[in-house]
Amino acid sequence: MTEGIKYDTGKTEYGLIPPHALDEVAKVLTYGAQKYSRDNWKQVPDKERRYFDAALRHVWSFKRGENLDKETGLHHLAHAMCCLLYLAEFDLDPAFDAEVEQDRVSAFATTYNSKYTTSKDIV
Repeated sequence: MTEGIKYDTGKTEYGLIPPHALDEVAKVLTYGAQKYSRDNWKQVPDKERRYFDAALRHVWSFKRGENLDKETGLHHLAHAMCCLLYLAEFDLDPAFDAEVEQDRVSAFATTYNSKYTTSKDIV
């Protein structure tokens, strides 16, 4: 019997993803799918800001010494990784371009209006 050949040089090596971290991320995603719905994360209004904020909340909880999220019992960094995966998906998938851009414009307008349109600005 001869040895088989597989031409995979230069291809993405998914086996490099740390398995324990990936497992914890999958648990967080499963928890979210059961609590909300499977693809709910795609429908959240102002998604880019909200997932960015959520990622940082989880990172800071971990940094303060809290490993597990109180609600889910799952690792804070896995929650943060999910948020970062969502942000990356919004940035990489052209289907989200118009939505994310509109969210950014709306967020800017809200911030601008709250800072610069007070009663003293009205003549």
